[in-house]
Amino acid sequence: MAGLIAYGAYVPYHRLARTDVAAALGGRGGKGTRAVAGYDEDTTSMAVEAARGALARDGLRARVSQLFLATAAPAYLDKTNAAAVHAALGLDPHVLAADMAGSVRSGLGALVTAARSPVPTLAVLSDLRIGLPGGTDEVAGGDGAAAFVFGGHRNGAPVIAELLAHDTVSDELLDRWRLPGAPVSRVWEERFAEEIYVSLADKALTAALDHAALDIGSIDHFVVAGLHTRACAAVRRTAGVRPEAVTPDLAGAIGNAGTAQPGLLLADVLDRARPGELIALLVLGDGAGVLLLRATDALPAHRAARPVAAQIAAGSAPMPYATYLSWRGLLDREPPRRPDPEPPYAPPAHRRTGWKYGFVASRCEKCATRHLPPDRVCTSCHSVDAMTDEPMAHVRGTVATFTVDRLAATPSPPMLVVVVDYDGGGRFRCQLTDATEADAAIGARVEMTFRRTVTASSVHNYFWKARPVRTGETEGTH
Repeated sequence: MAGLIAYGAYVPYHRLARTDVAAALGGRGGKGTRAVAGYDEDTTSMAVEAARGALARDGLRARVSQLFLATAAPAYLDKTNAAAVHAALGLDPHVLAADMAGSVRSGLGALVTAARSPVPTLAVLSDLRIGLPGGTDEVAGGDGAAAFVFGGHRNGAPVIAELLAHDTVSDELLDRWRLPGAPVSRVWEERFAEEIYVSLADKALTAALDHAALDIGSIDHFVVAGLHTRACAAVRRTAGVRPEAVTPDLAGAIGNAGTAQPGLLLADVLDRARPGELIALLVLGDGAGVLLLRATDALPAHRAARPVAAQIAAGSAPMPYATYLSWRGLLDREPPRRPDPEPPYAPPAHRRTGWKYGFVASRCEKCATRHLPPDRVCTSCHSVDAMTDEPMAHVRGTVATFTVDRLAATPSPPMLVVVVDYDGGGRFRCQLTDATEADAAIGARVEMTFRRTVTASSVHNYFWKARPVRTGETEGTH
């Protein structure tokens, strides 16, 4: 039986209230909030966070043979963004890492490709949605990521949702586009594509149900995703699915995350679906695509450690609109009067890939002292080259001391720096993110998160930061 082995989702901590947008610019901003990626986040770092959730089970990383990263907002062009995700996850060097980038539909492509692959495949969907100030894309958009591992029993992991069928229909539609280098998308008048998308959705859904020998009344969870809001709403109304089976789109709480929206909505359903229930995921965009999944008896024991609903509930109080604009580069803010930051340099970064991307420390084989960063010489017993690698990304710690730096260069002043004592030994100084000054406290519990520390000379510098433990997980859950 082939199907879904594991999944994970990531909803950024920060929120922007739509009423604050309206208050600043006039007009009606709508109700609710949207999820906002932090100043130190991009589609690559969010992809890492989602994938970490999907690969949390012991031994699952070693089974992955392919990694596909889908996004409409890649951090790099020419360079493979999936390679950084691969490095941060510590996957085997022989694992294929490739991008599916440039369009929102790439998320559907990654899911279908992973579902059809004969080897365990990790598909990560990530997006960061930007629009002009006060525009629909800004207020209705959202940021986030989701990850899914497809495989089968022969790969040594239980299937939590069986893949019953899938179907795709492609059509050339000029309803949304963005030229290379343009910061925001352009959209045609919505009435043009609404009926076209409804027809395409019907074709794809009917074909998938026919392949699985099922009728539309058997669908227990009907997930409809896409950036064409009117078409999605029309499909939910007219598809013939039982009204109680239609799932919420979460737009009021976190917005529409574009490429990542199908993944976030599917993850939310998997967080609560019962064994035997049928899930239909329908994605609109330059056509339509459908995946039919049936939850298995293994799902309740292998749900994601961080449910989507819990991450939504753990979001911050709404941030100032001006702060959001400055984070997105739509409002220039005077930088601190300090020297410009230096970019990372390729040779030393490549030599220390395990530490820089994977946060892999070392432990002395003779006296068990843990070293962060890794070292050849033990600081305790002075043994030389008697070290073993020890991944630290999943290890939590306690703040031993902290500094509130109001002079350091940061897009979100002040910079919070903490010294962390890790469970099991080891101490390291790093930045604290997704936090206020009140969160920087001695004794506070923190966990590690993959972030972009700075971009200098067109080079992104990725490393690990600490963030407060907020999600309500039990200690020891990674």
